[in-house]
Amino acid sequence: MIARRHCLAALASGLLALSAAPVLAQDAWPKGPIRFVVPYPPGGPTDLMARLLQPELSKRLGVPVIIDNRSGAGGNVGSAEVAKQAPADGQTLLLAASGPMAVNSSLFKSMPFNALSDLAPVVQLSAFPLVLEVNPGVNAKNLKEFIALAKAQKDPMTYASAGNGTPQHLAAELFQKAAGVKLSHIPYRGAGPALTDVVGGQVKVMFDILGSSLPHIQGGKLRPIAVTSAKRSPQLPNVPTMAEAGLPNFETTAWHGIAVRAGTPAPIIHKLNAAVLDTFKDPAFRAKWEAIGTPVVAGTPEQFGALIRTETVRLGRVVREAGVTVD
Repeated sequence: MIARRHCLAALASGLLALSAAPVLAQDAWPKGPIRFVVPYPPGGPTDLMARLLQPELSKRLGVPVIIDNRSGAGGNVGSAEVAKQAPADGQTLLLAASGPMAVNSSLFKSMPFNALSDLAPVVQLSAFPLVLEVNPGVNAKNLKEFIALAKAQKDPMTYASAGNGTPQHLAAELFQKAAGVKLSHIPYRGAGPALTDVVGGQVKVMFDILGSSLPHIQGGKLRPIAVTSAKRSPQLPNVPTMAEAGLPNFETTAWHGIAVRAGTPAPIIHKLNAAVLDTFKDPAFRAKWEAIGTPVVAGTPEQFGALIRTETVRLGRVVREAGVTVD
């Protein structure tokens, strides 16, 4: 009888140790430096967000956060590295952008990862409005004049984008359908060279992420016509939304967030989410964040996951209807 009690006690102790082990491991997270993968080159808005967050996350998590730019294939290279190669332990984060998370599965004939099953959402970070902007030489100062001018052109007016399937391209495709106009697409390898040619007048029009174009607009080198968000941008308070300017229900943004490899324990995901939410509570940080052109979004992992699923359907439909491909 005594032997039986000893066996039961040992069994209970073993089960308790097994159930406690994952919790202890998760409580110990992070176990060392965290790698923050940015799937685009240094210098763009995606990279800028990571660099703003880097010191704040390091301070709150108590370990170094190291940014690792892994660009290529429209964001697929870096995203696939986290989705398929990184351990599911929360030590590698992905700056998850709308392209590789929701667009590329419809844009590319084959994908190296599945954003819906291979990655776990942590938190949404941004919802950048895009701005319809023209070279100052274009004879249109508002949306009504721009649409009339585009319809009157014998040859379609040219517009620049950061490349096929980018938010800039898809916003223009949505606009053409909503406004009943035809524009001629000139894809570039990134927003920088596209903006250079719009400023120089080689191309007349662009939809661009506000944060990239704001200095050119403020310097008078580009004329803003309307923004694509539901509300006006604080950075451009005198520029109407598309809906205010005459295109009702027109809304699209370029969004970003943080994701980790699927299978990462939920307590780690929620601890990381809490660190980001705490960062956004700091008024000084919020001011820096909003200055780059996006409102503070944040929210729960579940909310970010719902956005990814919804946008995969919506943007995939835009890609298919426009016949956009890259390979």
